Amino acid sequence: MASLATSFCRAPSHLHHHEAIPDDPERQGSIPDIPANNMVVVMEENVSIGLQGQAREASNCIFKTRGGFKNTGPSSAQAFLYYLIMATSSIIVLFVALRVLLITYGTLPAGAVPTYTSNTQGSNFWMSSIKRQGTAAFNPNPSSYRVFRNVKEFGAKGDGVTDDTVAINTAISQGGRCGRGCDSSTVSPALVYFPAGTYLVSAPIIQYYYTQFVGDAISIPTIKAAASFQGIAVIDADPYDETGHNWYTNQNNFFRQVRNFVIDLTAMPATVGTGIHWQVAQATSLQNIRFEMVKGTESKQQGIFMDNGSGGFLTDLTFNGGRYGAFFGNQQFTTRNLVFNNVQTAIFMNWNWAWTFKSLSINNCGVGIDMANGGSNQQAVGSVLVLDSKISGTPIGISTAFNGGSQPNTGGTLIIDNVDFTGSVTAVADPSGRSILAGNTRIASWGQGRQYISGAGGSRFQGPLTPPSKPASLLNAGGLIYERSRPQYQDVADSRFISVKSHGARGDGVTDDTAAIQTAINTAQVDEIVYFDSGAYVVSQTVKIPKNIRITGEIWPLILASGPAFQDENNPTPVFQIGVSGDEGAVEISDLIFQTVGPQPGAVLVEWNVRDPQGQQGASGMWDVHFRIGGSAGTKLQSAECAKNPSVIAPAAPGCRAAFLLLHVTQQASIYLENNWFWVADHELDLADHSQINIFNGRGVLIESAQGPVWMYGTSSEHSQLYNYQIVNSENVFMGLIQTETPYYQSNPNALTPFTPNPVWHDPTFASCQNQVSCPKSWGLRIVDSKSVFVYGAGLYSFFENYGQDCLNTESCQDNMLSIEGSSSSLHLYGLSTKASTSMVTVNGNPVVQQIDNRDGFCSTVALFEQ
Repeated sequence: MASLATSFCRAPSHLHHHEAIPDDPERQGSIPDIPANNMVVVMEENVSIGLQGQAREASNCIFKTRGGFKNTGPSSAQAFLYYLIMATSSIIVLFVALRVLLITYGTLPAGAVPTYTSNTQGSNFWMSSIKRQGTAAFNPNPSSYRVFRNVKEFGAKGDGVTDDTVAINTAISQGGRCGRGCDSSTVSPALVYFPAGTYLVSAPIIQYYYTQFVGDAISIPTIKAAASFQGIAVIDADPYDETGHNWYTNQNNFFRQVRNFVIDLTAMPATVGTGIHWQVAQATSLQNIRFEMVKGTESKQQGIFMDNGSGGFLTDLTFNGGRYGAFFGNQQFTTRNLVFNNVQTAIFMNWNWAWTFKSLSINNCGVGIDMANGGSNQQAVGSVLVLDSKISGTPIGISTAFNGGSQPNTGGTLIIDNVDFTGSVTAVADPSGRSILAGNTRIASWGQGRQYISGAGGSRFQGPLTPPSKPASLLNAGGLIYERSRPQYQDVADSRFISVKSHGARGDGVTDDTAAIQTAINTAQVDEIVYFDSGAYVVSQTVKIPKNIRITGEIWPLILASGPAFQDENNPTPVFQIGVSGDEGAVEISDLIFQTVGPQPGAVLVEWNVRDPQGQQGASGMWDVHFRIGGSAGTKLQSAECAKNPSVIAPAAPGCRAAFLLLHVTQQASIYLENNWFWVADHELDLADHSQINIFNGRGVLIESAQGPVWMYGTSSEHSQLYNYQIVNSENVFMGLIQTETPYYQSNPNALTPFTPNPVWHDPTFASCQNQVSCPKSWGLRIVDSKSVFVYGAGLYSFFENYGQDCLNTESCQDNMLSIEGSSSSLHLYGLSTKASTSMVTVNGNPVVQQIDNRDGFCSTVALFEQ
């Protein structure tokens, strides 16, 4: 193939609607021109790979936030060209892809249910044999719509010989699901299950919106690309159509999982092939996947191609061979436990605003992390944090374009924290290969960018840092920050799962299921797992979760708080109460979504009281549990009730006051959190208008853990009124990476209404504010009287002033974003990126870090702030 370059346009975080209006930095709406230092093009021989940030026709380069700030996607012609080249550089690719899609659409009529054929092959993994009672409560045809789909029941053979492409795509698409032209929908979820076997495919497996692909966790299935495979990737989470447009707005491409697979490209020609095209946003994950690629310098294959998005979380991935293990480009991401073996470049970082890598293992590769894209004058990478990792047998650990005069000023920010480079001659090098930091040793702490230490003014640096003293409670036995993957219960028989529907719960979004759920929970023995079949469960009273219990769901069952018990703001009441104060025990919760039905201004969606038993580190936590307030079917907080109205200065609509607080971690509790999204909807997901909405939620995440430990991996908290994250009187807290957005409606009204600051809950009062427009706005992160807080990556964004975007021209949509108050000490903030907040860090009301001094390509970035 000819050498060429494609370019991609990127902007802010979530894009959440389709109106071509300057309303929403992540969704749609105009924003300022991208500065020249963000216009970068990657040029690689025989590989077409795009970058972000080049101005182009308005129709394809409109910035969208989840409400409308950015479109990080490529232009039509460039994206389509990439699609063709990555396949076979032939127009045949398009026709093959369209043929597969047409077959997929035409195989079964909407609502039809295929004949069930029992499959007993594979292991005894509980997911293959558990009784299936899940429903999609708000689907137009809930009685016939099929949530769980075993691909073998749709004709897939898994024998490694039969072409299973059409059968798998039929399993995914059957039932009138959210595919091309839909953009988003929560009413047609699908859990697509792959029993053990080898599934041969000749064209992409297209993952529709709100879909989980789950393989047998005991005998992991292989998806093998045929030698004749044509298409952008084996699994495609956001296809490009024939005009070069994506099916889904990339930064609104929520609610997806892929776990437990081997993806094998080795039968393809070495010059082509990608495992997963993963252009996604929040509430998404890849877990427990191995990518097998052709080894050697002739290989042009890549495991993951991520061109855009607003994520996100990846964990437990292995990449063997190929040119790029992972080609990454996204606003922000948390990745944990990625292993690369014999890859030419393990990680190519095309662009980002903020990225945290934890527990990398890079072995015998050419380059570990290439973050030099754009060169020293146009650095495309905002920040990269690497901690608790090992890079061995790799000549260059990290390649960077940062130097004394590089631009933008804080572009290419890098933190290395406890990384072992033994066996790698050069730890950090410039693009020419010249050594900046020698390898063959463990680097305790090193960085580049700008730093603020112990009250001193900011300075630009490149060199060693004093390693932080990390409390033992946050560390595992090997001295690394503790981590734990989502439990999948491979060793538990299906008979040990206790279905809430079998105990009388209806899950129909109407019936009060409180008593039935409580009965199921009270019945469960220690060796059993409470199972929420897919559905929508109305809860009218507090559900009490005892210590020593495990709970999981079938593709995010909905817990809907509803009723008078949750409507008194002066008497906040938990919806799910996890233990009671003083409890020690193991509580595991995964795959649930918490919501409200209409206004529930006294609802605390989850109150977490339990702490880990002595000697059982990380025993209690939540994985893939999300909080979604409004904007979806069944919530009665949609565009029909809560449409935005920025032209009218008015108090908040009483009917759109959602909840008091999303998550409360109480004084004696400890918790492990991984891949959790605390989202107050800024736009409609289900109604056809997909328009922006005003939902008023009091508070996001409140941590009051006096002793800790608290671990938070890959969490996001967005659009709450008073704050998104607040840490009060706490100790031993780890956060990596966190992401926030200020409510788009503020300051109409501002952060003091409709929920009134309550001193009992340590609420901010904004008493020091002089400017009553841009100052009293939601805190991204507030730390009060706390110590030993470690933040490894934070993207705290403000995109609007009452839905207007003029404030982006001066980076002044709000005055302050991160507040440190009281006697807080031993605070270590690495890789802090903010957007359009005049002050990045405020200490006891005094701005100490200004965004203008720390300009990056899109955000403002600080490598290190310590106090």
